[in-house]
Amino acid sequence: MTAEALGAAFAARRLSPVEAARAAIARIRRHDARLNAFTLVDEEGALAMARESERRHAEGKPLSPIDGVPTTIKGLSPVRGWANQRGSRAIVPVPSTEESSPVVALREAGAVFIGLTTTPEFGWKGLTDSPLTGITRNPWNTDRTPGGSSGGAAVAAACGFGTLHQGSDGAGSVRIPAAFTGVFGIKATFGRVPAYPASPFRAVSHIGPLTRCVRDSALMLNALQRPDPRDPTGLPFDGRDWLDGIEGGVRGLRIGYSRTLGGRARVHPDVAARVEAAVRTLAAIGAEVEEVDPDLPDHAEAMLAMWSSAAARLRRLLPRERLGLLDPGLVAMMDIGEGVSIDDWYAADATRMAMGRAMGAFHERFDVLVTPMMPIPAFAAGQDLSEPGQRTWMDWSPFTYPFNMTRQPAASVPCGFASDGLPVGLHVVGPMHGEAVVLRVARAYERAAPPVFPRMD
Repeated sequence: MTAEALGAAFAARRLSPVEAARAAIARIRRHDARLNAFTLVDEEGALAMARESERRHAEGKPLSPIDGVPTTIKGLSPVRGWANQRGSRAIVPVPSTEESSPVVALREAGAVFIGLTTTPEFGWKGLTDSPLTGITRNPWNTDRTPGGSSGGAAVAAACGFGTLHQGSDGAGSVRIPAAFTGVFGIKATFGRVPAYPASPFRAVSHIGPLTRCVRDSALMLNALQRPDPRDPTGLPFDGRDWLDGIEGGVRGLRIGYSRTLGGRARVHPDVAARVEAAVRTLAAIGAEVEEVDPDLPDHAEAMLAMWSSAAARLRRLLPRERLGLLDPGLVAMMDIGEGVSIDDWYAADATRMAMGRAMGAFHERFDVLVTPMMPIPAFAAGQDLSEPGQRTWMDWSPFTYPFNMTRQPAASVPCGFASDGLPVGLHVVGPMHGEAVVLRVARAYERAAPPVFPRMD
């Protein structure tokens, strides 16, 4: 059931939040052993939260439309009382005494916390495996990766392990696993969702939901956007409802379609075919589509400089005696970062600003940009690179990180399957502060081509 359907059932007393929590937990217990989407499932705590929600609904005083809805938290977000190691053996497991911005917001909205979902160490890569938690697997084919770093959240969404799933996206970490598992994921404009404590990759890291449908993500954004004075980068809170206008369709919207971001990506034929079909669908339901590449400067080295230098700084913050416990891939990224100078970093930031100007000009002509989400279907689980010759995981994700650099809102929408049965995602990028138009386009496509989810039983 969607979050909206659950809320209506709770209000009408046809269903209890306790029943919903028990159903989610039972589903996790039955299926997660082969998928590894969770580092922690708090059955006792979830049922206690659900009973409180049940009481509020009985009194006709729910805290929000998502009061009582089963919700998961990414394993990078502190939750009071839960030992959260952020995917790393270098962190000593101690129950947290504070809570992250998204956790506070979701708690205030009455969401029921089921557990923590898996992530690579500190969210450093677009996959979900670590020496601490092992390999998280794709429910469509358990030999394949679900992507990451919000891979556990995406698997939970695809499999119905709860309804709302909090993720974060520093270089694609909501959208990559959304595409690889066939769910909807959106990163809001930078600062729209407060982010305390800050990610090690804070300059480009966004918070966002992963859900089975677009409207549920809009509902979740309504809660997540609540202000947090601990985050000085947060945007002013205006209390908007992201469901407003979401059913407006695409008629008359101007969509720029880029197949390869100006030759920067080599796209698998199956992915190209599914995305091309999705673009034709958008045109058929009224959008004005033009094939065009945004005039972006070269940016791969700039992103690597920003990402790797943040990783190198992280190493200096960790206990020296525990550095030998780190993922070797993360250590290699840290080593790259040690070679990044102050001049290199500022040059990278100048590139980021130039990208922002280029996209600002692009959006004077187009309401959204659409591209393939991932250039390939999900590849083998447990490896960092999709093919020989690649330097880092960013080499196989060229459509994601540019829009972390520009800080724009962007989403992955399921748009069918490759010939091997693995999901394909359509990437929808909006202008700064343009979540509303991203959601509107995504919802219009979802109505025209409803998603399909893995059969679990």
